[in-house]
Amino acid sequence: MIDIVSVIEAILFAAGDSVPIARLSLILGVSEEEVISAAAELREQYSSGQRGMRILRLEDKLQMCSAPEFAPYISKVLEQRKAPALSQPALETLAVVAYFQPVTRAYVEQVRGVDSSYTVGMLCERGLIEECGRLDVPGRPVLFRTTDVFLRTMGISELSQLPPLPDMTNGEGIEKLQSAIDKLQGGSNSEQISLSEITGETAEE
Repeated sequence: MIDIVSVIEAILFAAGDSVPIARLSLILGVSEEEVISAAAELREQYSSGQRGMRILRLEDKLQMCSAPEFAPYISKVLEQRKAPALSQPALETLAVVAYFQPVTRAYVEQVRGVDSSYTVGMLCERGLIEECGRLDVPGRPVLFRTTDVFLRTMGISELSQLPPLPDMTNGEGIEKLQSAIDKLQGGSNSEQISLSEITGETAEE
């Protein structure tokens, strides 16, 4: 009989990206609950043993990543540069997509009241949002949703863990959202970026 924990560990290591729990269940011939339980056991082994790896659950997927405390060393060895912090327009756009997904760019612009082409494109380049189909209306506009990278960035496992959305029509609402996000970002993984540093990007209307 196979050791499910070891097999899942091997698969996640080899994949290098998130793997659907349903696919692991199908391939291993066990229930999704057994896969989740095995992943939790593996996560505990890594955590209690002070290992250099961690197991993340991202909605209905699992992923292996490096432990956050080793991020400075990894960045130096791989010569990685920290991504520029998100600007306020980018945070606003990301919030609209996260809380109302899937959405079109036109919907984002309707909520924000300004053209959002640049920020939508930038968030796609960062891997925080992605295309997920087209709306069944004339013109068939592209729909956008958040990604696994977004979940890792926020330090959460599922969208239901996002803080309540405050009134975004004024600066105070953005500050409240930022404060709530900062509380979520407890440094649980090395993929997180600090949204509290809302500087460093080209300003948008």
